Amino acid sequence: MSVVSDSETDSVAGAFRRHVLYIPGYDPFPPRRYRELYRTEGAAQAAISGYQLAIRPRTGETYGWTVVAGMDGRAVETEVEVLVWSDLVKGSMDRGILGTYGQLARTAWLYLSSGALFRLIRLRKGPMIAALYPAVLLVVQAIVALAAGGLVLWLARALPWGLGWLMTLLAGWAVLEGFRRLDHRLFVYYLMHDYAFTTVEGGAYPAVLEDRLAVFRGRVRAALGSGVDEVLVVGHSSGVHLGVSLLADLIREGVPGCPALGFLSLGQAVPMVSYLPGAARLRGDLAYLSTREELTWVDVTAPGDGCSFALCDPVAVSGVAPEGQRWPLILSAAFTQTLSPEKWQTLKRRYFRLHFQYLCAFDRPGDYDYFRITAGPLTLAERFRGRKPSASRITTPLSPFQDVA
Repeated sequence: MSVVSDSETDSVAGAFRRHVLYIPGYDPFPPRRYRELYRTEGAAQAAISGYQLAIRPRTGETYGWTVVAGMDGRAVETEVEVLVWSDLVKGSMDRGILGTYGQLARTAWLYLSSGALFRLIRLRKGPMIAALYPAVLLVVQAIVALAAGGLVLWLARALPWGLGWLMTLLAGWAVLEGFRRLDHRLFVYYLMHDYAFTTVEGGAYPAVLEDRLAVFRGRVRAALGSGVDEVLVVGHSSGVHLGVSLLADLIREGVPGCPALGFLSLGQAVPMVSYLPGAARLRGDLAYLSTREELTWVDVTAPGDGCSFALCDPVAVSGVAPEGQRWPLILSAAFTQTLSPEKWQTLKRRYFRLHFQYLCAFDRPGDYDYFRITAGPLTLAERFRGRKPSASRITTPLSPFQDVA
């Protein structure tokens, strides 16, 4: 069938219309990177799967793009809007070397003293190795800096006492600064800031983030009133627990019965927050959202993604699963099956790239296809109606805190 090209701007008559609101994870980069990722990976998936898909600029005050597609004999138009909080992320990362070590001490103390760390290790070892990585590397960097300073102090032992110690301090600081400048390759400071942001209020949302969630809620409500066939909220990584809370608040306020409302959570690490003592608000939102008929919630992870709590039901493992729990539907992206052996060999050691694979093309796609979900003619509810959850899902309630707000 024919599909609107990138250069055309008129709506396709009779097209299925969708509004996607994408919530990134803890990411300081501008939202245009997600447009480019969608453009390149969408084109690759369309070529593999044999459908048509293109993007064009989107008008409006918020950042996004328009997707025009032809799938299963029907035209589809999707407005993709990025719910931006990268400015808050960048602000939280401006801590310097000493500030980052202070974050390390505070974060480690909270996870250890609360008992959350050992419960999380029992739940899934993979993401906890990722969580311990920045802590261990920061300690190693400090040891290297101390060793360098000690060496300089020994070499400068014949110099005046004050000058020798000054050179020692400068040498140690130079080592730490060198490691910090290499962080675009090591991701040590980035991950430390990520985990520290979660623990600023002991697991509760900081006031600036609550304010931003209120803005996001307004954008979702505007989409619900725009006349589309489906409003789909997509949360990735840290964006998942933000999506849980904004949708819980939205439904408490009341939502119309039409259009269809969907929530697609990808690569979630919800227990990293919900296991903390101050996360009663999130635990209450998880319990509330899990029973609602107003939406369809599908949670997709993969055991190959070491940065997510793969196949963990975020409601159940947080110890707040209520009677009559409906959501989320836990599915596996099964990277070892949906990626060819050649591609899997290329990606399996690229841990951060794998964490974004949910947003990318699969060369052996299964029933999870990000572009069919976001640009296809079926709602999330229709696409996964009757689908059983993964047989390997984890529901053991290990959270040390199970109070809700």
